[in-house]
Amino acid sequence: MRLTEFYNPEADEYSRRNAQDQRKPVFTLEQLNKLRKYRDIKQAEEAQRSEFVKQMYGAPADEGGGL
Repeated sequence: MRLTEFYNPEADEYSRRNAQDQRKPVFTLEQLNKLRKYRDIKQAEEAQRSEFVKQMYGAPADEGGGL
């Protein structure tokens, strides 16, 4: 005897949601993967921006043309 013999997808009320349901939404693996990629892109952009700001506002290189 298998558990699948007793399972009826039409009668499954566990995964259905109604308007009064206050639970958080369940993320799919596809949604989680998109969020991870978005986070990775934002981190790469922030690192690139940080390097640009350091170069722009950093101390100027001493060229040896002093008095």
